[in-house]
Amino acid sequence: VQLQASGGGWVQAGGSLRLSCAASGRTFSTYDIGWFRQAPGKEREFVAFISRDGSSTYYADSVKGRFTISRDNAKSTGYLQMNSLKPEDTAVYYCAKSTLLVVATIPRLYDYWGQGTQVTVSS
Repeated sequence: VQLQASGGGWVQAGGSLRLSCAASGRTFSTYDIGWFRQAPGKEREFVAFISRDGSSTYYADSVKGRFTISRDNAKSTGYLQMNSLKPEDTAVYYCAKSTLLVVATIPRLYDYWGQGTQVTVSS
């Protein structure tokens, strides 16, 4: 499995970005994916989760109502739509493949990671 995150960039507070996670290797529709982020000097934290068929999603409280996770299995791509961005959303964002069949919010429960994409939100 290979995952490649893209779509990051610089945006002013209140703006939007859409991240993509392009997958290759094992059939994309056979595993759940998650998005995480890591700010300088901080631990990697969970952002959002989506099940393999897209029927189940879960969000960190800090992004609920502002971020939307989705996936297109035909394109082997996952997405994270980020709206109403805040300076505290600034981080490197990673997509990852889950090892479980249920919601997973802990990084060690994911076994393949994309390289990360930088998101910077200015005030």
